[in-house]
Amino acid sequence: MFSGKTEELIRRLKRATYARQKVQVFKHLLDDRYDELSLASHSGLKLPTYAAADAASLVRAVGQGTEVIGIDEVQFFGEDVVWAIEELVRGGVRVVASGLDLDFRGEPFGPMPRLLATAETVDKLSAICVVCGQAATRSQRLIDGQPAPWDAPVVSIGSSEQYQPRCRSCHAVPGAPAHREFSRSRQVEMDEPNPLFPFPRGKG
Repeated sequence: MFSGKTEELIRRLKRATYARQKVQVFKHLLDDRYDELSLASHSGLKLPTYAAADAASLVRAVGQGTEVIGIDEVQFFGEDVVWAIEELVRGGVRVVASGLDLDFRGEPFGPMPRLLATAETVDKLSAICVVCGQAATRSQRLIDGQPAPWDAPVVSIGSSEQYQPRCRSCHAVPGAPAHREFSRSRQVEMDEPNPLFPFPRGKG
């Protein structure tokens, strides 16, 4: 989150309108954080949009002659959105979608792995970690100011009061399975053999 993905989506869709292409914009009905009738970024940029309950209703709402479709927070639409986008593309529509590739736990988010694999082009944006200032690739969910536990619901709509951008090192998920916890005390030392990387680091 806070990587500017919605702003980039709006920019690309506006360019299409400048080229006199017929554009339709969609978001999921769940996402009512800023404006129910507009696609809105954290910085306040807006674009008129249609809120769809699922992938099927999105496809049904596509108008005759539409050339470009934008979909924000595409991860909320579930696996069916992959089928929907494929159908639209086969019909000659250009689809530009933005979404989170990882959920708050750092796990692949819904349909995103398949969408990333089948897309013609992918641009991965990152925010700035609020803890250390490095590139942030994770969304830190907070509950009462503390990291949300592993067993919290995957989908929870919120903004800066509920989420923070974090890097891998500063991202925390209490209760995560043991294989996901790599504490600093257990990190492989530089001169220790590692079965996943048998050669001494920094040598040869």
